[in-house]
Amino acid sequence: MQSILKTIKLLSDPTRLRILLLLESDELSVAELQEILSTGQSSISTHLSQMRQAGLVEDRRTGKSVLYRLPDALRPPASPGTSTANAESGSRSPIAGDPHNGGFTEILSLARRAALEIPDAAQDVEALRLVLEKRRDKVRAYFDELAGKFGRQYVPGRSWKGLAEALLRLMPPLVVADLGAGEGTFSQLLAQRAARVIAVDNSGKMVEYGSQLAREHGLTNIEYRQGDMEALPVEDETVDLAFFSQSLHHAPHPERAVREAYRILRPGGRIAVLDLLKHHLEEARELYADHWLGFSEVELVGFLRDAGFTKVQSEVVHREEQAPHFQTLLAVGDKPAG
Repeated sequence: MQSILKTIKLLSDPTRLRILLLLESDELSVAELQEILSTGQSSISTHLSQMRQAGLVEDRRTGKSVLYRLPDALRPPASPGTSTANAESGSRSPIAGDPHNGGFTEILSLARRAALEIPDAAQDVEALRLVLEKRRDKVRAYFDELAGKFGRQYVPGRSWKGLAEALLRLMPPLVVADLGAGEGTFSQLLAQRAARVIAVDNSGKMVEYGSQLAREHGLTNIEYRQGDMEALPVEDETVDLAFFSQSLHHAPHPERAVREAYRILRPGGRIAVLDLLKHHLEEARELYADHWLGFSEVELVGFLRDAGFTKVQSEVVHREEQAPHFQTLLAVGDKPAG
């Protein structure tokens, strides 16, 4: 009974409870748990150490990675009639006593019910799916490694700017909405190839300054409009590509802004969102007028899917080397053709 009480006390912490339920589904690394839970590496490692000491988790090394999982002895029987070899050999679960008494099954069931009281736990299933999808995607892992090497060694003529300029010129002539455009630097890059760019920002001064820059550079296919991302001054189904570039975290209700993007897109149109991965730099609210401290992949993917977008994909595409080590998250999706 004492060990059960200790286990219940240990699992009263919301993060440890979420870790337990995640490891019930699959074995995971510290980095994967960190990504799912949006929690620091040292905190995750401390929780896992406490759970390991209590016999709730075990680890195994595979190559350079260490994976955590629930010990076999702690898993409830798969079905009635499961072999009782452990019971006959005297093996006992450290938290449940005799496996036949269902002690751990009851604790696991209680943990699932308790998780309903933790708001963030509702997103863990989707976050876990994304993490496991990435693990299986060897092609993505390869390109992540390739991207990490790009620019570290000097090669004459090779640069991110050159690559971006080449890709822009390969883009078909679309009608693009740059949402939360600021002074419109990105809008002006897009205008090199786009049929038309609609740059929307809620600041009158930004719109005025951007319009002046466009005139000075002879860009006649950019139209600046003052307006709110959550109530866009753009007609229904008139845009081919809706783009949020580091702007969605300024929206009080980002899900509304994404729904507005869906409204203005033609059937078959696409959305692209570049934003910060969720972080903990509270100073950003004052320094950059950020309403949200970035978004998790689950949140951003959820915004797109809830708005009606399909073929939604997401990926962390950049990690800053200097503190506070901001990470950039890209999410894309399609508006159904009909």
